[in-house]
Amino acid sequence: MYDKVSESAMRLRAMIEKAIEDHKITREEYDKILNIAAEDGFIDRHEQALLSELQQMIEEKEVCFVI
Repeated sequence: MYDKVSESAMRLRAMIEKAIEDHKITREEYDKILNIAAEDGFIDRHEQALLSELQQMIEEKEVCFVI
């Protein structure tokens, strides 16, 4: 049995992949990522995995906040 990946998870992945490629993220981009994840009122397991990956990369300074 496979879970269908939500449209919001696909958009979330695109934004997170851009941050990973750039090794940087703005506060505005980060807020937009959080809004996409929460827009349907439920953070599914795909979205949670993506958010966890991004958070870990921020903590390890692989992705840095920029102004």
